[in-house]
Amino acid sequence: MDYNFSFKHFSELSAAELYVVLQLRQNVFIIEQNCIYPDLDNVDLSCFHLMMTNDSDLIGYCRIIEPGIAYNTSSIGRVIIKTAFKGKKLGLQLMKEAILCCKNNWPDSGISISAQAHLKGFYSSLSFVEQGKIYDEDGIPHIKMELK
Repeated sequence: MDYNFSFKHFSELSAAELYVVLQLRQNVFIIEQNCIYPDLDNVDLSCFHLMMTNDSDLIGYCRIIEPGIAYNTSSIGRVIIKTAFKGKKLGLQLMKEAILCCKNNWPDSGISISAQAHLKGFYSSLSFVEQGKIYDEDGIPHIKMELK
């Protein structure tokens, strides 16, 4: 499958790009996962946004946060693959690109994530290591993980 990546700061996003990003996040995190939570948390304003597209269709996304905002390290969050494209190992490609973006922009920083607990095996396969115990985040079990 062909896909492209686009890495932009919030200030560089067009209104149309922001719309499809928020629509995908709403469809997956709020509707599919049946989790009512404040997705618009003001963190987006200072983030970079990694978009994975197939032609003009947004098929994957994550936000990348510079050190000092969510954690002392850089961090990756809101990791999504559009439902119709799941099972094609695109999440692995998206995360590899996100890790590369973090390392290129903040080479002296580690990377932290707040992973849904059922995905810790996936993140471990990318060399993330569990930090602490499982905790509740918006009604879903999560665990902090770090990549040194």
